[in-house]
Amino acid sequence: MAPITTDNCEFECATSVDSSINGSQNNNFENDIDIDIDNDNFVSNASNVSNLSQVQVEDHVEQEQQQQQEKQQQMPWEAPGKQGLYDPQNEHEACGVGFIVAIDGKRSHKILRDAQTLSERMNHRGACACDNDTGDGAGVLASIPHGLYAKALAAQGVTLPELGNYATGIFYLDVAQHASAESEFDELAKSLGLSVLAWRTVPANQQAIGVVARKSEPLSRQVFVARPEGTDEKSFERQVFVLRKRASHELTKPGRRFYICSLSDRTVVYKGLFTSDQLWDYYTDLQDPDFETYMALVHTRFSTNTFPSWERAHPLRVLAHNGEINTLRGNVNLMKAREGVMQSELFGEQLKKLYPVVEPNLSDSGSFDCVLEFITMASDRSLPESVMTMVPEAWQNDRTMPQEKRDFYQWAACVMEPWDGPALISFTDGRYIGAVLDRNGLRPSRFYVTKENVLVMASEVGVYDVDPSQVTLKSRLKPGRMLLVDTKEQKLIQDIELKARIAKSRPHSDWLQQKITLDEIRNANVLNTPIVEPPKLPASQRGIFDPRLSLFGYTTETVNMLLIPMFQNKKEALGSMGNDAPLACLSGYQPIPYEYFKQLFAQVTNPPIDPFREKVVMSMQCPLGPEANLLQPSAQQVHRIWLPNPILSIPDTQLLKRNTHRGWKTKVLDITFQYSEGYQGYLDCIDRICREGANAAQAGYQLIVLSDREAGCNEHVAVSALLALGALHHHLIETLQRMKVGIIVETAEAREVHHVCVLLGYGADAICPYLAFELAQALRDDGVIGADVTDKQIYAAYAQAIDTGIAKVMAKMGISTLQSYKSAQIFEAVGLGNEVIDKCFRGTQSRIGGVTLEILAKEGLERFQLTYGKVSPDTRILRNPGQYHWRHGGEAHINEPSSIGSLQEAAVNKNLSAFEAFKKTTLESVKQCCLRGQLEFVTDRQKIDLAEVEPASEIVKRFATGAMSFGSISLEAHQTLSITMNRIGGKSNTGEGGEDSDRYLNQDPNNSRRSAIKQVASGRFGVTASYLANADDLQIKMAQGAKPGEGGELPGYKVTKDIAKTRKSVPGVGLISPPPHHDIYSIEDLAELIYDLKCSNPNARISVKLVSEVGVGVVASGVAKGKAEHIVISGHDGGTGASSWTGIKNAGLPWELGIAETHQVLVLNNLRSR
Repeated sequence: MAPITTDNCEFECATSVDSSINGSQNNNFENDIDIDIDNDNFVSNASNVSNLSQVQVEDHVEQEQQQQQEKQQQMPWEAPGKQGLYDPQNEHEACGVGFIVAIDGKRSHKILRDAQTLSERMNHRGACACDNDTGDGAGVLASIPHGLYAKALAAQGVTLPELGNYATGIFYLDVAQHASAESEFDELAKSLGLSVLAWRTVPANQQAIGVVARKSEPLSRQVFVARPEGTDEKSFERQVFVLRKRASHELTKPGRRFYICSLSDRTVVYKGLFTSDQLWDYYTDLQDPDFETYMALVHTRFSTNTFPSWERAHPLRVLAHNGEINTLRGNVNLMKAREGVMQSELFGEQLKKLYPVVEPNLSDSGSFDCVLEFITMASDRSLPESVMTMVPEAWQNDRTMPQEKRDFYQWAACVMEPWDGPALISFTDGRYIGAVLDRNGLRPSRFYVTKENVLVMASEVGVYDVDPSQVTLKSRLKPGRMLLVDTKEQKLIQDIELKARIAKSRPHSDWLQQKITLDEIRNANVLNTPIVEPPKLPASQRGIFDPRLSLFGYTTETVNMLLIPMFQNKKEALGSMGNDAPLACLSGYQPIPYEYFKQLFAQVTNPPIDPFREKVVMSMQCPLGPEANLLQPSAQQVHRIWLPNPILSIPDTQLLKRNTHRGWKTKVLDITFQYSEGYQGYLDCIDRICREGANAAQAGYQLIVLSDREAGCNEHVAVSALLALGALHHHLIETLQRMKVGIIVETAEAREVHHVCVLLGYGADAICPYLAFELAQALRDDGVIGADVTDKQIYAAYAQAIDTGIAKVMAKMGISTLQSYKSAQIFEAVGLGNEVIDKCFRGTQSRIGGVTLEILAKEGLERFQLTYGKVSPDTRILRNPGQYHWRHGGEAHINEPSSIGSLQEAAVNKNLSAFEAFKKTTLESVKQCCLRGQLEFVTDRQKIDLAEVEPASEIVKRFATGAMSFGSISLEAHQTLSITMNRIGGKSNTGEGGEDSDRYLNQDPNNSRRSAIKQVASGRFGVTASYLANADDLQIKMAQGAKPGEGGELPGYKVTKDIAKTRKSVPGVGLISPPPHHDIYSIEDLAELIYDLKCSNPNARISVKLVSEVGVGVVASGVAKGKAEHIVISGHDGGTGASSWTGIKNAGLPWELGIAETHQVLVLNNLRSR
């Protein structure tokens, strides 16, 4: 039984879980553990309203019943839908990919056999399901084998026209409904002026595949569609594309299996739920010597889940992909929004019938495939140019790049945001076949060309045998570079030549002269009416006495710990020792909505990056304003304001509000309402903003400014800028107006890096945090910040601090450009109700429900009441509830002074009453701060006889200490923990700082200083063969609870002689664990490291440490398939590590959610018993 551990306790199931995957296992789990939520504690004390109202409970019950019905209706070929904490949206995949092509386009059967070798040797890149005989997916995309198909159809009495005069593809159908689906397809083809020649059942060997694959095996039917007379090749290609797209939209029905693997006049795809060697035995076509092709693209898949999905196997229609698109949700949302501004000369009115461009419920690869194919077919772009547009190089900071190419990329950035993430994408349309690496180059790709004029590309070496004397060119793809073979021109085109040709294909450099900069707007408006400065407050209300600070939830900690360091040092302040304050949904001090959001981060399936050492790929530049038609390349697309970063100064914001340069106009939406209107006024204000915003977009305004400047004047209260923005952004996407306007947020509410990140993630194009700026100006006048600092320097210092902070947040998710991060919604909400999510943050996960709009509105009104209502001297002073540091009578903290004092008294003097006091205060703190504190024990069960319960001496053997390295704590503390755990039979953990050999060799059994758990992190500090051999558990550290997505760091002055000796480094030299991509950049690499560690110590249990976030269960499922025997789930709150406050406070989730999700997903995958 694979146990799951949290950082401070380990859970191990006592009995094996029923191994059958059926619909009832989660119910059994829920019946065993009766969960009761204490509503009284799950509220904001300020509003004193139960967050789980009766209505929500009824909604929840209704939702459960609906999910139950859907489960019963699930077809054998469908993967499980959303249930419990599992959501199929969180699936990840990693893969082996390669292709082989005859550059001269000469067909042969040998190409296919070589592709088989290529594919089978990447078997280790795939993974097996719980039956160990069903792969996660494998496939091959080849050019159409005309001779084979002509022979097969002749046997049916059908004469196949010449190659190029028909299109073909394989469909996945079900036996019961295939006849009706085929006849409907024939009718649709007829209505589009095409005729179906014949259908053929693809011959298959069912015995070649695993049990799980057989359960969901489709009926594979192949269609042949004739090219109408007088139609040229390009037009026929587009007709076939329309046919496939419309068939996918219109012929898919509940209960009917209908999926088109491909439909093309050049290529055909054979794929399915196989391991890479089963593919070639299952489809007998692939063994036929008449199957002749000039290219073959192969793929083998490692999915983190084991749910059967023939449809999700690769290759897709035009690509096979190894990696992950981290910005997917934003890319898909914006693609939907573009449907409002796209027009195509090629398709005319038919274009609307091709929407949605991205079909629902697709993986990241599937979504990318849809968009790549669409922009190639619907616009005047070649396939390589479309790939360059979607996956650009890191052009912004590359001084050596030719100007023409740089101009092409800047023009492309005005057209579409990058699809960002670690990816090796191989693509083909039958004429071109090639591959591209993402801008970071975080996936390997090697290729060589032989004397036979054959090119072989693969995601690793050793997949294809070739005599070195036969190799004419051997190389690897570099970051952002492209490899391309044009089989029509019969040549290999190198990256430099290819991109120069595309860059020169249009006058991109001339077009770019028309881009708009802030300097241009400033100059153009010099002669306009003078800027109207916002009214200044009286001296008694400036600086720290500004009433708006209290109105928008600032505290003295916000000012002293966060803002002043940003203005003085141009960077965010550091903190350490984790976060033990309550979650926003449990806070008693009216948290603002940003506090409910937790940043997501990359772990295992894709790597975080280092924003400082890899600065060359990072960029904060982005365009602002309406997007032109994506499908018609023109100068019009560059008519956008180009911003160097997303922070606007107060003068620039005032300028943009009244800007008329080049005929632009700006609509300012006031996001405040009268206090007397109460809760209803708050809701009406959000609706009004959506209405006015949509009207402004339709009326031809280019910019919308959401402003809360009126807050506090004449009894006006502001709606949270985040709620106003989220609601407007999603309303404009739904009404297809979002691409017609840019949105600027002018707010007093945002001040921290996290606030700015959340606003950007939910649709802001630029932000002016005016109250932070006005506070800095007042502090300068009061002498707190240097008196000689100008306003300009204040704006620049703050913008730089925010830029650095955003870069760190993006890098945690492996994202390099702000343009990709905008609107990508890379957050999970904790404690926000469905009503809020549906209205303002559609698509964001919020798994435990929580506060309603009513509660958020009441808290906003309460802050107004506290600021302007009670006129006592106390309200003039800024509050300090102690969010960061404990304060008596303030916010609760898990570790508070009285409980620590009681613990010390109990330990030193063996005082039992002090221990009771410690227990009582600790449990009370947990109740006030944590999700687990909201659970209550079930009291109506039959009591168990104590004789049946394990004695305490056995229970403590399951105890394990947290992983704290020697260096983060002293040697004495580190050794004391080891001695204690060894005496009671528990386990201590070395942390990532290694352990000196004298601690595990020749130890006195009663005082053994050996740590049973030895950690291996990306820095490999102190890891030697002897260290690995002397462990009971070897723990691979993939992420750190206190600051997930960032590496551990020990400054040079802390690296003493002893620490350096243990870590095998040099005294006085700082040490950092690099982001894991230098070591593990995907799930297959983790499987490889697990194997290596097992070889170094066959008796050790291999453990993998993950951090709780939405989807951690899916990652853990992949880790279990990678042969880990133990999984640790760390919470967001622990850790000794130093990091910026943004990382400590706002990344990672409570371990309770991580543990529950991991258990449920492992059971669902039938992997829990591993």
